[in-house]
Amino acid sequence: MDVKARGQSRVDDRRIGRVVQVSPHGTLDLLSQREVQALSTQANSDMLALFRRCALAVMNTGSESDDAAEIFAAFHDFNVDIVQRTRGLKLRIKGAPASAFVDGRMIEGIRQHLFSVLRDIVYIGTEIEHSQRFDMGTPSGITDAVFHILKQAQVLTPKLRPNLVVCWGGHSISREEYEYTKEVGYHLGLRGLDICTGCGPGAMKGPMKGAAIGHAKQRVDGARYIGLTEPGIIAAEPPNPMVRQLVVLPDIEKRLEAFVRMGHGMIVFPGGVGTVEEVLYLLGLLLDPANREQQFPLVFSGPASSAGYFSELDKMLRTVLGPEAAERYEIIVGDAAAVAQRIGRGMRSVQEQRRHTGDAYYFNWLLRVPDAFQQPFEVTHDAVALLPISADLPAHELAAHLRRVFSAIVTGNVKEHGIRMIAEKGPFEIQGDPALMQLLDNLLQAFVRDGRMKLPGQQYEPCYVLRPVGTPVR
Repeated sequence: MDVKARGQSRVDDRRIGRVVQVSPHGTLDLLSQREVQALSTQANSDMLALFRRCALAVMNTGSESDDAAEIFAAFHDFNVDIVQRTRGLKLRIKGAPASAFVDGRMIEGIRQHLFSVLRDIVYIGTEIEHSQRFDMGTPSGITDAVFHILKQAQVLTPKLRPNLVVCWGGHSISREEYEYTKEVGYHLGLRGLDICTGCGPGAMKGPMKGAAIGHAKQRVDGARYIGLTEPGIIAAEPPNPMVRQLVVLPDIEKRLEAFVRMGHGMIVFPGGVGTVEEVLYLLGLLLDPANREQQFPLVFSGPASSAGYFSELDKMLRTVLGPEAAERYEIIVGDAAAVAQRIGRGMRSVQEQRRHTGDAYYFNWLLRVPDAFQQPFEVTHDAVALLPISADLPAHELAAHLRRVFSAIVTGNVKEHGIRMIAEKGPFEIQGDPALMQLLDNLLQAFVRDGRMKLPGQQYEPCYVLRPVGTPVR
C-alpha cells in the first residue's frame, strides 16, 4: 500500500460532482412517518448531524487514513439530506466520495451499510435515548437496550446453536499477521462457525475473508458476517466489504457488551491499544466472582513472528490482574487449525452450559456486566487524570479502570473530538502505581515501535504521558 509523505493528505478526496439520490431496498421501507420526521426536525438536528458523519465514514471505506479529523476535513462539503416520501424515504447526497460508486451507481454493499447506519441511529435516537422504556441508569436497563438494538438490526438468531466467534485485533497490522487472520478464518469457516468483528480493516476483515472460503467449500448457506461499531470509531475503522450485517451501537461500552452477549467464543489477534481495551473488558468481566462459572473460550493467536507481542501482553496481564486472569485464555501461535479446533471444542462447552442454566443461545443474559463496564466513560483530561490505577484494587475493578485508560488513548489517537482535545490541551496524563506505569509503558512503547498505533507509514506522536505515583505493586 502506497502511503503519502508526511504532511500530505492520505485521504482520496475525489468525489461525485452531482447530487445522488439513493433509496433503501427493504431495509427501511417500513420506517414510520414519525421516524422520518424525527430526522428533519430542528429538535433532532444532532441526530441528523451524527448520521451525516457516520454516512461519510461508511462511504469512505478503503481510506488510507485512520485520522477522523483528516477525513472530515477532506470532505467538509459532504452533505446528505432526508427526502420524505409517503412510503418511506430517499437520501439525497452531495459531495460523496467517488470510491463509493461504480459507473455512477453506489456499490451495493456500501448502500446497505449506509441504510443500516440510518436504521440504528433513528432507532437509538427515537426509541432508546429519549424513551422512558429503558432505564439507562441501571445495568438491566442498559442490557435491555443493547438487546433491543441487536434485535432491531435482526442479528439475533434464536434457534441457532452457539457458533458465533468474535474476532478482535488491530486495524494496523503487518501483511503476515493479516494473512494469518485469513487462515484462521478459513479453518473456522470449514467448521461452520460464523464471524463477528469490529467491522474495520486488518484483523477485523481477514477472518471474514478466510471464513467465506471455508463456508463456500462446505456449502454453508446463510453464514453470518456481523460487524459492530459505534459513531466515535467508525471514521477510523469504516466497515469492510465482507460485513453483511452492520450494527451501530451508541458508544464503546454498549458495543463491547454487544460483543460478549452475542458471542460464544473469542479470538484475539495482534493489535494496539483498542485491542487491549477489549481484552481488559472481557477479562474484567470473567474475573468478576459472579461470572466464575461462565464458559467463554478465549484464544490469543497470531503467526510465529507475533510471539513477542503475546509474550509482552501476557506478562502485563499476569502481573496486573494475577494468575487467575491467565487461566481464562490460551495462547496459540502459528497454528491456525489448532485455534479453530480449540474454539470448536469451546462452543460445545458453551452449548452445554446454556442448556444447563436455561440461558439463551443467542444472547447471554446471565453474564453479569457491572456498572463500571456499562456506564459511558466521558474522556476528558480531568477524568483520565483521576482514574485510580492501583494494585490495591480487586482485579476486576482494576481491569475496569485500565480499560478506560486504553479507551482514552484510542480517543486521542483516532477519534475526531479526541484529536481536537489533544491539539488544544496537550496529552492525557495517566497516573498510577510506579510498577503498573512501567508495565504500561513497556507495552505502549512496543506498540509504537511495531507500528501498532497508526496505519503503516504514519508517524505516531503519543497522546498520553505516564506519571508514576503512590506505592509500588506488592
